[in-house]
Amino acid sequence: MNLIIICGPPASGKMTVGQALQEVTGYKLFHNHLSLELVNQFFDFGTTHFSHLDKKLRFAIFEEIAKSEITGLIFTIVWDFNEKDDEDYIDQVVQVFKNRNPKVGIVELNCDLEERLKRNKTENRLKHKPSKRDIDFSTKLLLTEHKLYRTTSEEGEFLEKKILKINNTHKSAKKVAEMIVSHYSL
Repeated sequence: MNLIIICGPPASGKMTVGQALQEVTGYKLFHNHLSLELVNQFFDFGTTHFSHLDKKLRFAIFEEIAKSEITGLIFTIVWDFNEKDDEDYIDQVVQVFKNRNPKVGIVELNCDLEERLKRNKTENRLKHKPSKRDIDFSTKLLLTEHKLYRTTSEEGEFLEKKILKINNTHKSAKKVAEMIVSHYSL
């Protein structure tokens, strides 16, 4: 089984690249807002109930996929590299698939803030992420998270994870998907 984890800051193109990669590989895509949007119907983002239910749903889905014949999964997530808990979360995701002997690829997207602010308003993003449709709120949140989180790993950090770093500011999702396919021989 192939497990591709795409991380990066909000509005860096994780879902869109995941969609392009899904098109090329036929893998299933679990972009992080699939569960976030569902749980947000019941609990506010960031609350204990929200976090607990989101994780429970995600891991229940991952466990069923791990038992299935699905050959590949693409998962997107915002990873704060300053938070050990975020690294542990990634390791827990990978651990679910250990019995499938997964080939794991971690892709770190990076994108200029100006481009992210543009992408925050795209039709595709708003179609799949209802919580982002209040553009003023979403923009303020993006700018706040930009200051709070370190979503770019440092050179030499996480060497054992062999992260593929791609600046996709001026690259199409299709081009980035092709780079991922080539790098991981998918």
